Amino acid sequence: MPGKSFIVEVEPKKEAKDGRPSMGPVYRSVFAKDGFPEPIPGLDSCWDIFRLSVEKYPNNRMLGRREIVDGKPGKYVWMTYKEVYDLVVKVGNSIRSCGIEEGGRCGIYGANCPEWIVSMEACNAHGLYCVPLYDTLGAGAVEFIICHAEVTIAFVEDKKIPELLKTFPSARKYLKTIVSFGEVTPQQREDAENFGLAIYSWNEFLLVGDNKQFDLPVKKKTDICTIMYTSGTTGDPKGVMISNNSIVTLIAGVKRLLGSVKQSLTPNDVFLSYLPLAHIFDRVIEECFINHGASIGFWRGDVKLLVEDIGELKPTIFCAVPRVLERIYSGLQQKIAAGGFIKQTLFNFAYSYKLRNMRKGQKHSEAASLCDKIVFSKVKQGLGGNVRLILSGAAPLASHVEEYLRVVSCSYVLQGYGLTETCAGTFVSIPDEMDMLGTVGPPVPNADVRLESVPEMNYDALSSSPSGEVCIRGDILFSGYFKREDLTNEVLVDGWFHTGDIGQWQANGSLKIIDRKKNIFKLSQGEYVAVENLENIYGLVTDIDSIWIYGNSFESFLIAVINPNKQAVEQWAEQNGISGDFNALCQNPKVKEYILGELSKIGKEKKLKGFEFIKAVHLDPEPFDMERDLLTPTFKKKRPQLLKYYQDVINSIYKSAK
Repeated sequence: MPGKSFIVEVEPKKEAKDGRPSMGPVYRSVFAKDGFPEPIPGLDSCWDIFRLSVEKYPNNRMLGRREIVDGKPGKYVWMTYKEVYDLVVKVGNSIRSCGIEEGGRCGIYGANCPEWIVSMEACNAHGLYCVPLYDTLGAGAVEFIICHAEVTIAFVEDKKIPELLKTFPSARKYLKTIVSFGEVTPQQREDAENFGLAIYSWNEFLLVGDNKQFDLPVKKKTDICTIMYTSGTTGDPKGVMISNNSIVTLIAGVKRLLGSVKQSLTPNDVFLSYLPLAHIFDRVIEECFINHGASIGFWRGDVKLLVEDIGELKPTIFCAVPRVLERIYSGLQQKIAAGGFIKQTLFNFAYSYKLRNMRKGQKHSEAASLCDKIVFSKVKQGLGGNVRLILSGAAPLASHVEEYLRVVSCSYVLQGYGLTETCAGTFVSIPDEMDMLGTVGPPVPNADVRLESVPEMNYDALSSSPSGEVCIRGDILFSGYFKREDLTNEVLVDGWFHTGDIGQWQANGSLKIIDRKKNIFKLSQGEYVAVENLENIYGLVTDIDSIWIYGNSFESFLIAVINPNKQAVEQWAEQNGISGDFNALCQNPKVKEYILGELSKIGKEKKLKGFEFIKAVHLDPEPFDMERDLLTPTFKKKRPQLLKYYQDVINSIYKSAK
């Protein structure tokens, strides 16, 4: 049916006035046209989510980890909801025995594991703020968070204890107790005691509150349940305060959405927990699973073993960041390329046939059932065989990867968008809607959304193709930045959260994220450049893995630092008689010239303006990474850090180009 839209207008547009830019109409999900779903009665806090499931599904499998037998990983071994509950009660009583009262701050530090969830639920039970600590924010971040949030007790993975002890003596003012998820070495005991710290192994800590019974405080919806520090691309991490209400509202919205597209969660669903629980994306998905009495199995903590863990656990829902899905995509590409002519031809035929039918509007499960059986079932088996939903979030997923996985994975591939401040998923695409490819879909039925014009970047929320800064309103919003009212007031205006991302409405009511408001600079001739948009365009060149574009108001043209694709560059060099290893090829002027030519091709094809063309490049064989502090944990580029790191390169490029 033509003109199908997944959003409804609930408030009219506003023209620009009194120096305020114009604003487009307010929209919400078509699944909430008669109002947002009410949170489930009796479900007022994160503790209720867990407590009610323990009552309803005491014997369901809740948390699982792989048993290691003779150094080899075996099957998943499970704890039931009731068993987890009994542990949570013990941990809660032990925390309270340490003198920590309601509203106290409890840090959790380490890879996802059952103890992580048990510690989190103990916080939920006693009205403590759960504060995830993580070191991917760069050195000093753990210390910053402990001191800023005034964390008094920290649960920590055994191998992270040395990192935690490095925060002393600064953290000594607040942190009094450390609990290991595993054992504690004699040396660690000695170090901790020297700082006047109490330190316990997991089993020791379970006994601390023995024979003590603490009443659970009454929890309100408005109570804060967690302070999540976001990495941000500049400045100190910000503590995002998330209330019980945000999480229960999100759960009601997700329930309504999944029900509306016939994909409801059930107690039989299985989830693989490997994306960091320190981030909101994984945390809320796990809350949704707990709410349905479903099972959560943990990975072994090594990305190289991830596929094997998937094969053993056989999850039904798989959540990923684009980095992981891109790995799966390139792995499949290599397998097919190595499969010989006949296999390749068969695969390509099946792929085009199924894609054509899906584009005509057929459901993925009906578009090519024979091809699914003969060709694509192997891909499905690679993800354990039971995955029905792949959800991508945290950063944009390239359209070619999304399309490919929609065809070959035999499951829905949905792209979502949200921020810590909006309690994760705020938009998500709809199953079997092929024209949502490359978008983040319509809003989840628990948020109102509007675009605000950004005149200096030529984004107009009232034009025929409305674009502007994405603004969000609703109970899913955070309660402010901890101890930073100034920053809160910058982004929360009249109840609307300003995301800083530029979106564009599509005809079907889905949203496309096209730019970032702050990533804009002026060249010396006075032209404004929206750099993220350009990086997305140049990122379409298949011979490059990633690109960072730079310019400033003293220079008249753009330059870029590029991580070229090793396979592609080596192949091109071989065909053109250029020798040398990958590092040498990255230095070679001919290779640079070739890459520049590819960039120009796409620039012409996309009708870029003259000043938007890249005039010089530096090829770095080593990918941008977190180790050098060039990326955030969700793989966003840290522009100030990139500039600092490549400053000498930039200076010499501009110098030699003049």
